[in-house]
Amino acid sequence: MRHFVSWFKGFYMSLGMFCKIPMPFPLWEEAHMPWMISTLPVVGIVIGGIWWLLGLLFARIGMPLMLRGALLALAPFFIAGFIHLDGYMDTSDAVLSCRPTADKVRILFDSCIGAFAAIMLGILFLLQFAAMYSVGEYGRYLGLVLPIVVVSRCFATLSIFFLPSIPESDYTVILARNIGIRHKLFVVTILAASIVFSVLYAGVWGLIPIGAVILGYVCVTAYVFKEFKGIFGDLLGCAMVIGELCGLIALAMLQGR
Repeated sequence: MRHFVSWFKGFYMSLGMFCKIPMPFPLWEEAHMPWMISTLPVVGIVIGGIWWLLGLLFARIGMPLMLRGALLALAPFFIAGFIHLDGYMDTSDAVLSCRPTADKVRILFDSCIGAFAAIMLGILFLLQFAAMYSVGEYGRYLGLVLPIVVVSRCFATLSIFFLPSIPESDYTVILARNIGIRHKLFVVTILAASIVFSVLYAGVWGLIPIGAVILGYVCVTAYVFKEFKGIFGDLLGCAMVIGELCGLIALAMLQGR
């Protein structure tokens, strides 16, 4: 019972931090931080589930296709409170500046929006809209948005567990403090369950968007890790956003098969 209470409080904290769903009672206890990080994929289940239900609702009420695609493209960012999108923009500014590492780190911590962030945000929204427009048009495998969101968060959580933080910050070191084997096994179990769900829902085709998420996430993480000699919250947010976009593009390409 004690472990369940700790898990629930950690999940409640994770919802409050990584999701925009209003939480009636503020809660922050450092003792439950390991579960706060470990339940990030469960927050993904909530976000992905709402996203899926919105897609079904929009189709049910006969919403115009273009409007449906636009709202579905923006939905996950609104539900998550734009927290990971912020990391995508900051990382875009830093990486595309083509400056020395020290300057890139300074740009990464700068809250101002630069030209590269604005450009990359436009590219992201254009591709995300095109993908969700295609999914809305054909209506196939819409439920795969759920594991796409969950898998990206599983990999972000595992990155916090196993990869070092950038030298200029101990952000992930603090988050990974007191992480035990049960926390790691929990995340791996959620990851495995997401893959199984994808196969049961869409057959072998369900593995394609999931594989695209993993490939996109790993490539971005490997690149920023090489650039910054570690990971940081904004860098992980960028990897999640791009990984999910890769998954959605793969899902859109499945629509016409």
